[in-house]
Order: sequence, then structure tokens, then C-alpha cells
Amino acid sequence: MSVRSLNKVMLIGNLTRDPNLRYTPNSTAVASFGIATNRSWTPADGGDKQERVDFHNVVAWSKLAEICGQLLHKGDKVYVEGRIQTRDWKTEAGEERKVTEIVIDNMMLLSNKGGKFAEGDEEMGEVSAPAQKSNSKAVNTPAEAEEVEDVSDDIPF
Repeated sequence: MSVRSLNKVMLIGNLTRDPNLRYTPNSTAVASFGIATNRSWTPADGGDKQERVDFHNVVAWSKLAEICGQLLHKGDKVYVEGRIQTRDWKTEAGEERKVTEIVIDNMMLLSNKGGKFAEGDEEMGEVSAPAQKSNSKAVNTPAEAEEVEDVSDDIPF
């Protein structure tokens, strides 16, 4: 009997730093950056409004990493989608380290730090890993854009 599981993360937040784009020895692009998400609530006992900020480490690979390195900047509001992953390793000094990160396969630039939409466009720019399809403007490379039919009006809810 097969047991199914799900590892899916969706975040909307602001970049805490510019993406760090680097390449593996076999020339695969890797971009890492941070996203801050915040939430607020009022306690059930009627106390003062509370706020909390969470910081997330985000990693993109291959073409998506290159696009993130070109389009994203500190302060930008962005939507990312992917999976959560925890890695552990030992440093050269023998210390054990552990990091939890979001490995993304989809990214949508919601606005730049000035509050304007990406690329001076009226729409949001969405970037997916090559296997993903989107139902809005998909940016395949920085120089070209492909129009995809918008079916958002067809959704019954």
C-alpha cells in the first residue's frame, strides 16, 4: 500500500536581500535569497494587536535561478512556490550545521520595492521552472515573453 504525502510551500513576502547567483562546478545556476513574511493578530482575551515576522531562506535552480538573479532585488514583493527542505553538514572545523530552506519551482514578481509592477507592466510577471505552465504572463527568458491565455474569468468561484 502506497502512502501519499505532500510537501508544498507558498509564500508571499518581501526580499530581505538581493539574490546571490552562483554556479555549481558543472555550470548549473543556483540563486539564494531571503523572504520575510509577516502576520498580525489580536489575542482572544482582547489584548493589544500582536505582530510577527518570519524569515525564510529560498533557493532556485537552473534557468529559474538565473531569472531570479536578474529580476529580483531587495525589497521586492514576490510570490514563491516550492517545497521545504532541511540540509545538514559538517563544517571544516567539525561543527554540525543545519538549514531549512524553500526550494522553489515557481516565482511571481508582484511589485518592485517602489510598489510598481514588474517590467513597468500592468500585469504581474510570473516565472516558472521549465516543467511548469502558468495562466498569466510567463517569462521564459529575460529577453522574451510568451502570452498565455488568461482563464481567470472561467473559474467558478
